[in-house]
Amino acid sequence: MPVTLTCHVGIGPRAEGEALVADDNFSARYDLDRIKGVFSRPDHALAGQSYVDKILVMNTAKGGVATAWMLYEMVSRGMAPRALLLNTANTILAQGAALAHMPLCDRFDAGDVTQQIKSGDMLAVDPGLGQVTILDG
Repeated sequence: MPVTLTCHVGIGPRAEGEALVADDNFSARYDLDRIKGVFSRPDHALAGQSYVDKILVMNTAKGGVATAWMLYEMVSRGMAPRALLLNTANTILAQGAALAHMPLCDRFDAGDVTQQIKSGDMLAVDPGLGQVTILDG
């Protein structure tokens, strides 16, 4: 039975895909090897795992202005996540998602989204409605 989570109205188009979840933070600059498509920071909860074509579900955005162009660059090379779901985003990540035309949602009504969704869950993300549906697990 699908479960729909509500959140703040987000950015970007609808997306579907498999969740990759961690109770950790996200920086496109400091956490990723954008050439290999994996989390590269050794102490990150997802170190060594591929983020390509996954819907990333994480705690909060971190880092600075480089994220804005890095998300766009990742999308242009086909080495990007399908969407970003965060407990809290920041204006830099929102700007980067808008530039990259990447779905981004945050501020979930049910609380900590990293506890609501599990890695491997299939998701449908509709930022315009502020909804994320867990299709199956």
